Amino acid sequence: MSEDHDTLSCTAFQAQLPELIGANVNLSEHSHLQSCELCRALMADLETIAEAARQLFPIVEPRDDVWKQIESRLESEDDRKLVEESENYHKTSTPQSS
Repeated sequence: MSEDHDTLSCTAFQAQLPELIGANVNLSEHSHLQSCELCRALMADLETIAEAARQLFPIVEPRDDVWKQIESRLESEDDRKLVEESENYHKTSTPQSS
């Protein structure tokens, strides 16, 4: 952020929003929001949308065994691929008898 917060335009501030939100910056203390009614209204709208989305799609923690099952399946798949690669290697590297 090279521009001074006090002279930051709405366009520049809004362009930085994804980065600021992703970094969990406390935007209520941002000087541009303190001085810009338009961007405060935008942030209020975004917070309302985010809250509605959280209610529509609540975070559900998976059962304890789900990650173990996923890990086991991935390991099984990796094992199968290694066996197939090994078999293919031996088929192509072994001289064929005529």
